[in-house]
Amino acid sequence: MKLFFFLLAIIPFSISGQSIQSKSFKQDVAIHHTNKHGFPDEKVKSIVLDKGTPVAILENSQLKWDGKNWKPIAFDNKQYDIKIPALPENSGIVLSSTEYKNEIVVGTENGLYMYSPDKKEWHEILPQDDKYKWAPINVSALVVDSEDQLWFGAEQGVGRFNGEEWKLFSGNEGLPYNNFTCAAAGSEGIVWFGTEIGAIRFENNKFHYRASLRWLPNDFVNDIAIQKDGTAWIATNKGVGKITPQQITFEEKAKYFTQQTESRHHRIGFIAPNQLKTPYDISSSTPGISDNDGMYTSMYGAAQAFRYAVTGENEAKELAVRSFNACKWLVDITHEPGFPARVIIPVDWPEPLADPEFSHKMNLNVQKHDPFWKDINPRFVKSADGKYLWKCDTSSDELAGHYFFYGIYYDLVAKTEAEKKPVREVVAAITDHLIRNGFYLKDHDGKATRWGNFSPEFCNSIWGWDQRGLNSMMMLSFLNVAKHVTGDAKYDEAAAMLRNEHNYHINAMHGKEFFPPGNVVPWDNNLCLMSMYGLMNYEENPELLIMYRASLENSWLHISKQENAFWNTIYAALATNFSQSVDDGFFASGKVFQEAGGFTKQATSQLKEFPTLGEGIFETLKSIPLDLVGYKMDNTHRLDVIFDPTPGQKSTMGWGINGYALPVDERGHVRQDRDGFELLFQEVGGGNAEQEGTFFLLPYYMAQYHNLFE
Repeated sequence: MKLFFFLLAIIPFSISGQSIQSKSFKQDVAIHHTNKHGFPDEKVKSIVLDKGTPVAILENSQLKWDGKNWKPIAFDNKQYDIKIPALPENSGIVLSSTEYKNEIVVGTENGLYMYSPDKKEWHEILPQDDKYKWAPINVSALVVDSEDQLWFGAEQGVGRFNGEEWKLFSGNEGLPYNNFTCAAAGSEGIVWFGTEIGAIRFENNKFHYRASLRWLPNDFVNDIAIQKDGTAWIATNKGVGKITPQQITFEEKAKYFTQQTESRHHRIGFIAPNQLKTPYDISSSTPGISDNDGMYTSMYGAAQAFRYAVTGENEAKELAVRSFNACKWLVDITHEPGFPARVIIPVDWPEPLADPEFSHKMNLNVQKHDPFWKDINPRFVKSADGKYLWKCDTSSDELAGHYFFYGIYYDLVAKTEAEKKPVREVVAAITDHLIRNGFYLKDHDGKATRWGNFSPEFCNSIWGWDQRGLNSMMMLSFLNVAKHVTGDAKYDEAAAMLRNEHNYHINAMHGKEFFPPGNVVPWDNNLCLMSMYGLMNYEENPELLIMYRASLENSWLHISKQENAFWNTIYAALATNFSQSVDDGFFASGKVFQEAGGFTKQATSQLKEFPTLGEGIFETLKSIPLDLVGYKMDNTHRLDVIFDPTPGQKSTMGWGINGYALPVDERGHVRQDRDGFELLFQEVGGGNAEQEGTFFLLPYYMAQYHNLFE
């Protein structure tokens, strides 16, 4: 049973204003009404409103909603039937009907017909517009909206008639699906369509697809009824779905996700995904073991640091400080100075840690195709005081998170010397560890971790080619952050050595590998852009900054259409800062690329121009659902998608007809590090975990800090 709740019960509403924080918008909230609310486990044939109250019609009973439960009643649903005169021959079975401008409109297997009572005759409707001319068949949905427009849903698509002309919609116009079962109209011209796989809402000239357990108890929709407030009651083959468009502000949404994260994702200072003992039931949440305490905690800490810089709220600073102390603890607890653990848990952790994924036998099998895979046991090492277990084999994900957060925390939160000193110490410890060990993370077995190798021997080898650009760029970013935070020139010297002797800056111009498709891992987008943030913000050499800005552009062009608010925010922030540097004359020196004539002027002029992303970030943040449980979401049947034609790519990869990833609330995953182009998605442990609200909080506060909404 999915358990969700209205935001009204959690946070107060505020009056909308002009700022991004107080700007009001509609947020869909879904509740499933099934056996928990008095429903038998069976098909709901139809649903109607009796004086505004939902009545569900089942095979042998009728139920009425009393505000808390569904109660059996006697109800005559025939009062809603339309009396239909005899149809023309060969019209087929009647599938839908409505009344429009004193005439009867009927959809059948074989056509769309209109009956004139005055003339007592039928005529077939053959709609057309400037793109299409249809003879509709299987017209299973008919409705008249609040603006007196006639709508139909047929095998060809959706049609809208305003009394004078038609507008027709197929997949090319954004229609998600066309196996219609019903239609219903709300206020303000809003129309809902039921289908055999989910429900579709048309609002503000856009289709919104509501399918899967995120939105409905069952995807086969039999009927829809719309209340005055816009709430859609959706009868399915297994219970009733209720989708309410709640009015909410961005700041209310941020407060909700902060509370969600604190109440269900906080574990001894760390932020991590949780576990749901009952699938899809957030009230059954328990703390889970993350593989990336450092990454998730760093991102949450960065969100709170940006929040503090924007609002000055004490709570934001407290949460940022707590996140910093947790990340520093990951470094302080391990076997060697500067080596960060993945995870810390108490020794009496109730879950078994003997993960078969990391057994000796499994490790040897993996090494057959991945010779760098770690065969290391135990992966959870006991701390020196014997109170905790920490997980080794730390990855580049962890380091990217640490350095991303430390620079932001140092600049925005740590104001006094007492606050800045521990930041300098932990950054120096990690960076010195990397330098001391030849630019790789030295595990407790004395060897490099599987994903923490940034050494020239690895990056410039044939076996490291697919990580060369990313790892080289990350290492230069770490050194830039270290120099900025500590002020120690030795980190500049280390970076210069990597550039001059091993061409790390050249490698970094190709920071993201995109071929073959197996290398297009979405979490690398996180690592790339997070590391770019420290690399570019703290770079003092104008030639290098131009190179890194070109690298940013190259990387972002490939991921720009993912509709990922975090990635777009980082890009927009860095691009804006670069343009400001151009305006400030940072590249005006005659010593910049002297050997290449007018290259500096040409490059800075081209790279100064970038798309305005504020509105896109704004819309993506709006579409992030309140429900962050992982669901199976299959969009491969949709009419409005284009499959990725790249040779060797998975057959389930693609995007919307506009070239962009499908909206966030129409995907199964709700994380920064997932591929928005995956049309068939099953979150690991689907229904058994919820993601933390950082997915919204980090881009929201970061975009505000960088004035991207203005």
